[in-house]
Amino acid sequence: MPIIDFFRRLLQRSPIDGFVLSILAAVVIAAFLPAEGATADILDWVVTIAIGALFFLYGTRLHPREALDGLRHWRLHLTILAFTFVAFPLIGLALRPIAEPLVGDDLYAGLLFLCLVPSTVQSSIAFTSIARGNVAGAIVSASTSNILGVFLTPLLVVALMSTAGDIHIDASSVLKIVAQILVPFIVGQIARPWVGPFFSRHAAPTKYADRSAIVLVVYVAFSEGVREGIWSLVSAADVIAVAIISLLLVIVMLFVTRWLPQRLGFDRADTIAIQFCGTKKSLATGLPMATVLFSGSVVGLIVLPLMIFHQIQLILCSWLSARYARELDESTD
Repeated sequence: MPIIDFFRRLLQRSPIDGFVLSILAAVVIAAFLPAEGATADILDWVVTIAIGALFFLYGTRLHPREALDGLRHWRLHLTILAFTFVAFPLIGLALRPIAEPLVGDDLYAGLLFLCLVPSTVQSSIAFTSIARGNVAGAIVSASTSNILGVFLTPLLVVALMSTAGDIHIDASSVLKIVAQILVPFIVGQIARPWVGPFFSRHAAPTKYADRSAIVLVVYVAFSEGVREGIWSLVSAADVIAVAIISLLLVIVMLFVTRWLPQRLGFDRADTIAIQFCGTKKSLATGLPMATVLFSGSVVGLIVLPLMIFHQIQLILCSWLSARYARELDESTD
């Protein structure tokens, strides 16, 4: 039909990819049709299973040989982890005098929380590959960031976030994160020799399964927020302010993660891996953690800055990786 073709072409030309549009649609649906009662209880279990399946798939994708090749470059991994779990949290704390009066306590807590979550896996590797960087190093660093984040992110939340009344950190919370994220990843690694070839042959469907799980997590989180009155706590001006702060944060980190590695003597390929792994923040890992660590309307407010940051980082890094590839082609010619 002509109208369907028109919207398909419009989506193809849009700087916002279909995944992000699906996340926005989940937020809109949750605003008008939030999950309630027995449906909400069922979806909580579905989300738990979906998150486990998501990280099981991540485990099946990391080849042990790639991990061993990448582990030899320990300076690269330490630099990326330092940006993810040291530089980002320090910047998040430095933002407080400006951001908290501007957007309020809960949205600032969301900005700080996004600074504490681990790096992305898929997009970090994809952008590094497009830009012709150190892909093996990116695979190991991004995966290591997510594994360590299971432990480091809750610890950083306890140490740095002041909204203690809305945080539920105890042994059971950490065990729940481990059970939902780390255990399925390890099982995926163990099962990789048997199921890896199947998932490789069906990469496209598994990609949609990944994204569907994240969209479902967003819907459930915002449904809870709507039931608790989230939209009475945030305004359009707040969202715009969060978007501007997130944009500036991405730009600053993209600059620092390129400038400092060059001064430290890393080559082009390693610098690209550091830049694309060290500036990313994972929506796939951050959302499940937020649902465990926070409760009530604050969950929606906490994850909102991470969702906005995620879209901005995808747009800027997509443009930057393509630029690096063109520059390399031109220099080769």
